[in-house]
Amino acid sequence: MDAGCIPSARPVFSGHAGQRILLVGQAPGPVERDVARPFAGRAGRQLMRWMVRAGFRDEEDFRARVYMTSVTTCFPGRRADGSGDRRPSAREVALCAPWLDGVLELLEPRLVITAGSLALSRLMPSRRRLEDLVGGALLADGGDAPDDPAGVARVLLPLPHPSGQSRWLNEPTRVALLDGALRRLRRLTAWAEGARATV
Repeated sequence: MDAGCIPSARPVFSGHAGQRILLVGQAPGPVERDVARPFAGRAGRQLMRWMVRAGFRDEEDFRARVYMTSVTTCFPGRRADGSGDRRPSAREVALCAPWLDGVLELLEPRLVITAGSLALSRLMPSRRRLEDLVGGALLADGGDAPDDPAGVARVLLPLPHPSGQSRWLNEPTRVALLDGALRRLRRLTAWAEGARATV
């Protein structure tokens, strides 16, 4: 099979109009494809633990308040060597770009959370490394968001990918960056949802 072709198109996303927070991941895995729910597998369980630390009551609360999609909405298949899920190709990212652009246009989220480097690079093209950005927040032009984003239309908050295959969090300094990101997420969630009445 061509590395740029998926075995079947079964888009996976969840959410509804009016949600002010958008989470963008890389792509669904086989579990997500089978149950048609984003972040339903092992990476999702880790993500939900992070979200509880960031102030959400539990997984149900997070899913009720956050629209979830990904850079590509279909499972891209396994790696050729079977060692894990294949990263979506540039062609697949380009094919799904209108979907993600449409979600951003229709939802008009105040806060966008990216999970992993692919989602970050799709929404904020930059040569800055993930470890230079996790713990901070960004404006649409790539500049650093202020601690109090009053008057700002949208803030992007980068997180590492919660996959167990990712080795990003193997360094203590990066764990500290994640801790800072989750504290910032707690504050930004209140800002994003509080802005609902004024938008």
